[in-house]
Amino acid sequence: MDVRIDGLTVTAAGQRLIADLRLAVPAGAVVGLVGPNGSGKSTTLRCVYRALRPSAGRVLLAGTDVWQLTARDSARRIAALTQEHHVEFGYTAAEIVAMGRSPHKGLLDGDTAVDRELCEQALARVGATHLAARSFLTLSGGERQRVLIARALAQQPRVLVLDEPTNHLDIRYQLEILAAVRATGVTTLAALHDLNLAATTCDRIYLLADGRVVAGGTPREVLTPELIGAVFGVLAHVVPHPMSGAPQLLFGMSFGDPEREAACGGD
Repeated sequence: MDVRIDGLTVTAAGQRLIADLRLAVPAGAVVGLVGPNGSGKSTTLRCVYRALRPSAGRVLLAGTDVWQLTARDSARRIAALTQEHHVEFGYTAAEIVAMGRSPHKGLLDGDTAVDRELCEQALARVGATHLAARSFLTLSGGERQRVLIARALAQQPRVLVLDEPTNHLDIRYQLEILAAVRATGVTTLAALHDLNLAATTCDRIYLLADGRVVAGGTPREVLTPELIGAVFGVLAHVVPHPMSGAPQLLFGMSFGDPEREAACGGD
């Protein structure tokens, strides 16, 4: 299922957070949103999973405006991992993951053997099978993040929306989680803080600044020294990853002094 964002604009308290934003996520692709804090990444994602209604523009799933769907139909199509999540009761990790099956069941329906198998598979994909019986409230930040990603996978969505999915995860699980997401083949739109992870994981990247798309394309096309310098205000030297060939960035501060910039690797 493809996703298209067409002319998205969000205004709150008289301030424009996103202005005429346009991007496309082809079916089955992993597309990343990158940009500085406050660039509009999370706001864009909230519009996709219907937590925020845009002031103008549309989010289209296979050509259908998400706001024309019922809440249940939307939940059957889109699973979201957000930065804000609150669990007040001592649910186990397995119970949290099972909540991902809710859009596919009636209000009083219990878990079926298929539901349980899907939840077990989701926990295994994120390396969290051993956490199934643990109270969610006792888990570390990284463990909680893996369980919440498992819940999203158990939902069997057509579209995954991930807002900083590697928060709290050590490097091993960052790589494993993103590889697991790619392996699903599900259309994925993710806001990522780490530009090198985005370059390694994403088919396409959109670079945002001040609520607008500055550039969109393959990681090699977008993650250039010129664009990174203009948007983030840092020097960047791009080298190919020795195994994958994906562009990787080495950073240095921009001092405005040619001699000091040269010492940090600037041109």
